[in-house]
Amino acid sequence: MSAVLDLTPAPEAAPRGRMLAAQTAMEFKLLLRNGEQVLLSLLIPLLLMFFFNLPLLYSLGTPRRIDFVVPSIITLAVMSAAFTGLAIGTGFERKYAVLKRLGATALPRSVLVGGKTLAVLLLEVVQIALIVGLGFALAWHPHGDPALVLLLVVLGTLAFGGLGLLVAGTLRAEVTIAAANLIWLVLMFAGDIAIPLDKFGTAAQDVLRFLPSNALSDGLHYALQEHYPHGHPTQDVLTLLVWAALAIPAAARWFKWE
Repeated sequence: MSAVLDLTPAPEAAPRGRMLAAQTAMEFKLLLRNGEQVLLSLLIPLLLMFFFNLPLLYSLGTPRRIDFVVPSIITLAVMSAAFTGLAIGTGFERKYAVLKRLGATALPRSVLVGGKTLAVLLLEVVQIALIVGLGFALAWHPHGDPALVLLLVVLGTLAFGGLGLLVAGTLRAEVTIAAANLIWLVLMFAGDIAIPLDKFGTAAQDVLRFLPSNALSDGLHYALQEHYPHGHPTQDVLTLLVWAALAIPAAARWFKWE
């Protein structure tokens, strides 16, 4: 007697790991198809790297300006991709009801946040490869621990990604554009990227050193710049951990699909 074939449908959500992998792949493809995102994430950091390497604005107090510029531009690239680009892109996905349709599926908020964050990490691999290549062309000589660089970039991505999704998930798209660009400018000029932190007063330094942009930039300068005057970046790592620990759960908790 032959066994009875059971064709009863068994609808259920895919395992979270499979959902995360699929969402990450889709988000990465969307990033590469977005011309504005590519301009913001890939071309602008390279142009600013060339500009900041010219001794036009101020002296850095170092004989090799490029050694300071490259870690700063890596920070800027991470911030552009993980915060500004992610916030603006996700904000318009909300506006055009893309996220509303995703919200009607079995996709949890945490998987959406995780997929977007991992896609940004993949984009940053391309960014850093281009920045390092241009740096070598400009006679950059890196020093330090690659493992520490990787740790800082991952923590910075988590911190900025959480902040970007928090902004995109709680504000209207038009407001997100203005807010993301304004915050990006503030973090660039006050976060040890365009202007070294020691150019500010002592009181301002005590506050600005806890910005995520300053923590990532300062840590990368330590990891890549020989004889960097600051001590071990333990505080920078802890600062990025705190920002990530606060921003990611907040984004997952208050993210609105529409």
